Amino acid sequence: MDRSQKTDSVAQLNAVFNEAGVVVVTRNLGLSVAQSTELRSKMREAGASYKVAKNRLAKLALKDTDYAGIDEYLSGPTALAYSEDPVAAAKVAVDFAKGNDRLEIVGGAMGATVLDEAGIKALASMPSLDELRGTIVGLVNAPATKVVRTIKEPVSMLARVFGAYGAKEAA
Repeated sequence: MDRSQKTDSVAQLNAVFNEAGVVVVTRNLGLSVAQSTELRSKMREAGASYKVAKNRLAKLALKDTDYAGIDEYLSGPTALAYSEDPVAAAKVAVDFAKGNDRLEIVGGAMGATVLDEAGIKALASMPSLDELRGTIVGLVNAPATKVVRTIKEPVSMLARVFGAYGAKEAA
């Protein structure tokens, strides 16, 4: 890499750190190309990204961002998983690491809060933003459904009674 490419790389990483909801630092212990491609596609499906970055450039990009505390995790063969959704990147990285011993979760951060490996795993066990939205919509709709059912129920009971009398007289 020449100097201009390094400057561009630092600028791109800095933009990522300024926009991300969560950053997960992983240690790559020899993932094959196929495994790395599979991980990247799973990340894309979840709305997250996975990037291998030079540690020195990543540390430069971390300056003046909320994620400055994760520079201690950037040593050795590391890669960064990040997403705007505070759970997506952590969830995919932890799930992939469970099935593959060549990917290790080192730590990460959610905003200014630095998380260790256990913190990232706890974050991954939380429901995603879309799941939480679905739960809230369900909770909001539940009372309306109950009101409609309560109003509708006496009418349907009367209809069943009249139907039973009609069937009794016809027999």
